[in-house]
Amino acid sequence: MSLDPLLQRADLWRGGQIPPVADGVPTGFADLDALFPGGGWPRGALTEILLPRDGIGALRLVMPALARLSRENRWLAWVAPPHIPYAPALAAAGVDLSRVLLIHPRAASDGLWAVEQTLRSGTCGAVLAWPAVGDTRALRRLQLAAEAGRCWGLLFRPEHLVRQSSPAALRLRLVPQERGVAVHVIKRRGGWAAGPVHVDVDHVVAQRSSAPTAPGSLHPRGA
Repeated sequence: MSLDPLLQRADLWRGGQIPPVADGVPTGFADLDALFPGGGWPRGALTEILLPRDGIGALRLVMPALARLSRENRWLAWVAPPHIPYAPALAAAGVDLSRVLLIHPRAASDGLWAVEQTLRSGTCGAVLAWPAVGDTRALRRLQLAAEAGRCWGLLFRPEHLVRQSSPAALRLRLVPQERGVAVHVIKRRGGWAAGPVHVDVDHVVAQRSSAPTAPGSLHPRGA
């Protein structure tokens, strides 16, 4: 019996060696693509980004991938975002605004349900959510929904949850720096933790547009 088919599986742990996984969404940052299985953000899986606070550049980190996905004729769903997405900044980053979908559940308790249904729909390229709560069982449901819908699930969560068990395929912790952010890979399929990798998100966004609003993607409600 040959071991080759087994060694090609994405869920097989192989120490520091990353197995070949096809169809990652390029991040727009070569150093990150080199670390992530599949050469980019994982489709059909959850990515958790753990933050010490809002506004340190997390959205700018994922903006090149969102721009790419918006051109694939699938929705970019934002479920209960803490701030209103700022359309000029999204457009400046290359996002097709006609593919942006905002979902505001009627009750906070419906948030995780809305995320699960949107991930599972099969019509979304990416689903962005900000769940402050959710146990491992709830996150497992989201991971399965992302797999079923072939969707990139993106969860922005508080840094203090870093020690919580999670079924997410990719977990990152962001640390703000004088320019950009340091990206710590806490978990990745088929590989050890890695990083930090410095990403100058301000510089990348500035290259895409001279608009003064380009460094941000969200505005407070009512602003």
